[in-house]
Amino acid sequence: MPKSAASASGSPAVSPTTGRLALAAAGVTVVLWASAFVSIRSAGAAYSPGALALGRLLAGALVLGAVLLVRREGLPSRAAWPGILVSGLLWFGVYMVALNWGEQEVDAGTAAMLVNIGPILIALLGARFLGETLPPRLLAGMAVSFAGAVAVGLSMSGEGGHASVLGVALCLLAAVAYAGGVVAQKPALAHASALQVTTFGCAIGAVACLPFAGQLVSEAARAPLSATANMVYLGVFPTALAFTTWAYALARTTAGRMGATTYAVPALVVLMAWALLGELPAALTLVGGALCLAGVAVSRSRPRASAPARAGTAAGREDAAAGPEKTAGPDGATGPEGATGPEGATGPEGAAGPEGAAGPEGAAGERRG
Repeated sequence: MPKSAASASGSPAVSPTTGRLALAAAGVTVVLWASAFVSIRSAGAAYSPGALALGRLLAGALVLGAVLLVRREGLPSRAAWPGILVSGLLWFGVYMVALNWGEQEVDAGTAAMLVNIGPILIALLGARFLGETLPPRLLAGMAVSFAGAVAVGLSMSGEGGHASVLGVALCLLAAVAYAGGVVAQKPALAHASALQVTTFGCAIGAVACLPFAGQLVSEAARAPLSATANMVYLGVFPTALAFTTWAYALARTTAGRMGATTYAVPALVVLMAWALLGELPAALTLVGGALCLAGVAVSRSRPRASAPARAGTAAGREDAAAGPEKTAGPDGATGPEGATGPEGATGPEGAAGPEGAAGPEGAAGERRG
């Protein structure tokens, strides 16, 4: 995949149509990652954390490998491998095992609050290692969304909430691994397709989880069919499909904005639990979900151009139009070459377009998938 030009905000320069496709891809990702919670409840009751992670990754790797063969995309370039290796180990390997294990040691609300530190870490690491900017709207949106995630977490914890030191540590480890995996994956997408990065990252994660193969075989023999079916679902949809659409969107925006978009997951989980499981959310849960969505909207919104900037752009266009009329003849004076023409005006190449603004280009594990 060739590198594309970057805007002042750090977003790759893409067309409006591609921007809309990236936004749709991010939407598919957050919906599927939110749906993972229903499946995890069933599969997690029959499978241990490592076995569940390995089974999910094996199912995902098989599907992704088949699609890769059909599309004949082959191996990624050498430059993509460092990012694929790191993201595969951290995000597909460490993150999934740590989160599965951590959720057994702390209540769901506490896990949600701890893992939702991930998007903040992504923004900070993206600024440090990828040279991404931190626009005020992104920071404000993430603050609002994180407050919403905390509200959802508190409402889910209730009086029966519990949190061991081990569980807290595991959830924090999951957040760090998630953030590190995303930031490592971003440069790889400049040298390989979203399908290649996801396929080989998933395969690397599966290899890292092979020590749990014995547990997987033993537990699969006695697990109910519904639990195994949910494990396969986790591998095919929230892993194979959702991680590929995530990579597609990530290649076309900043890591920080993508991380902020995943704050929509807690709100969607609340709605899905209400619709599919009949779990009526508390008032605090609804408020928290609304804050999550509002924060995502703010972080992805496009700032309006200032009045001086608009005036400057209009003046440039007027000068460009007046250029040929200032011509005094071949010998001298200001002709078409000296006029402020299309190249001097604030045109498509110099404008702060969709990629320069906090626009469409900007998208949590098990909390994001």
